[in-house]
Amino acid sequence: MITLDDLLRVVTGVRAEDLRLWIANEWVRPQGGPGDYRFEDIDVARVRLIVVLHYELAIDSEALPVVLSLLDQLHDTRRQMQRVMEVMSEVLPEESRRIIQARLSSF
Repeated sequence: MITLDDLLRVVTGVRAEDLRLWIANEWVRPQGGPGDYRFEDIDVARVRLIVVLHYELAIDSEALPVVLSLLDQLHDTRRQMQRVMEVMSEVLPEESRRIIQARLSSF
């Protein structure tokens, strides 16, 4: 985990006041509290994503939570699908897996 100061050095272009606002809005959820924030790798990735969306793509503060929510939903769906595929590979016979893969690849 890294501190707020470390994060500001690692993520190019993020402004401290914006980062504090993103934390207050719960777009980024570090551990700890003001003066003692600790950021995990996932938090750093989230900050990088918000930097691109906000600064580079000019998505405003009103639209940003909607975009983040949609991306979170997409990520969750992808994770669930990955888990379904893992379970299928554990319990289904090889022939059934081949049929499913063939049908999925036709989309």
